[in-house]
Amino acid sequence: MNKRIIVYILGWVLIVEGAAMQACTITSMIYREHEGIYFFLTGLVAATAGVLAVKVKKPKNMVLYQKAGFAATGLSWILMSLVAALPFFLSGEIPDYLDAFFESASGFTTTGATILKDVEALSHGMLLWRSVMVWLGGMGVIVFLLALIPKLGGQQNIFLMKAESPGPIIGKAVPKMRNYAALLYGIYIGLTTLEIILLLCGGMGFFDAVNTSFSNAGTGGFGIHNDNMAAYHSRYLQTVIAVFMMLFGINFSFYILLIARKFKQAFKMEELYFYLGFIAVSTVIIGINIMPLYNNDPGDSFHQSFFYVSSIITTTGFGIGDVNHWPMLSKAIILVITFTGAMAGSTGGGFKISRIIILAKEVKKELSMLIHPRNVRTIKMDGKSIDHNVTRNTSVYLVVYLAVFVGSCLLIAIEGRDMQTTFTSVAATLNNTGPGFGAVGPVGNYADFSVFSKLVLTFDMIAGRLELFPIILLMTPAAWKKS
Repeated sequence: MNKRIIVYILGWVLIVEGAAMQACTITSMIYREHEGIYFFLTGLVAATAGVLAVKVKKPKNMVLYQKAGFAATGLSWILMSLVAALPFFLSGEIPDYLDAFFESASGFTTTGATILKDVEALSHGMLLWRSVMVWLGGMGVIVFLLALIPKLGGQQNIFLMKAESPGPIIGKAVPKMRNYAALLYGIYIGLTTLEIILLLCGGMGFFDAVNTSFSNAGTGGFGIHNDNMAAYHSRYLQTVIAVFMMLFGINFSFYILLIARKFKQAFKMEELYFYLGFIAVSTVIIGINIMPLYNNDPGDSFHQSFFYVSSIITTTGFGIGDVNHWPMLSKAIILVITFTGAMAGSTGGGFKISRIIILAKEVKKELSMLIHPRNVRTIKMDGKSIDHNVTRNTSVYLVVYLAVFVGSCLLIAIEGRDMQTTFTSVAATLNNTGPGFGAVGPVGNYADFSVFSKLVLTFDMIAGRLELFPIILLMTPAAWKKS
């Protein structure tokens, strides 16, 4: 394994993180809060360490293969979370370092799970840092580095992209990966800016609009008010937020094709229609089911339904009320789409709709071969045959995903909590959704979990965001042996 290039990448990650912290330093200065010193010092130390790692340990060989790419990505996300926790801890706003680490990991992985019982007690700089972490984690810091650093990994930087980008399908041949990464971030910044403008037009304050849009773009769901999005009573504002949650859950390749005016290819995406179909059907069923709870007002019930469906399927986790009192059918649908997740190549988490489609087609193929054993069938998606490696990887991912989920549930069950809280806390963290049901519902938090449970759930958040394999690779001794 090329360990020098791993250190080189970690150095750049620290530089980016240190630079990002200075936005919070400036915010603290504007609001005359002393917490800015912790961002300045932490960011300075992180950036200095990063520069030393880049300059002193610059690798002679910039070739990066899959094993090193996955290891670099996994270590980067752990390191980012450890460093990001320091301002929370040093300032005393989150006095326990493990809690601070849980919060920062939740931010970077865009999970939105929190240990904070009083979010509004945080300083403006700390509130912004939570949102910045989500925004950076949404598209991915490694993707940002691919756009920023020339010749990082050469032609093999696809392995960095594959390790960090959610979903099973990434184009086999992207001739200029650096340009591709830059285009992704360009679209990401554009959509974020557009949401800020629309929220400002609805009367939301600038600080609130920036934080909400950053958290929405990364589908992280970190709010700056104790009652989350319910703090904004305007239906216009809540609708804008709901629509943008849905937009950020769409595969960014779709937007790239639209920009390239390849409309026919863009609208051939099967996953897009399944994604929009899931949202439409779920919204209608839940809207009808909860209507008696909202005085039989269709407008109110469907507004509530669309907001939560958009929030959960994209794994954003924003809330405008407590869904614990919803009927069982509605909660069951919410739980199903928690696992479903958004589209591959989006900022959303979950299992991904593309994987569900592939597995469904694989089942259909196997049934067909039982009936007609001599027929040769191939699985197609968007009119193209799917490579066997993709279907194999999808099946393996399902097995590993279920193993991690079941194992995590058993470990959390040691604490002796109710089944609803235990099951949904793992589902919400592994799928990067944030809120579940019971004690971890939209009006609850993870503060009262034990140290052991928080470590398990933190592992689930990072493993879920990186889609398991980069983190599991780090735990495999054979991966670190010289090949």
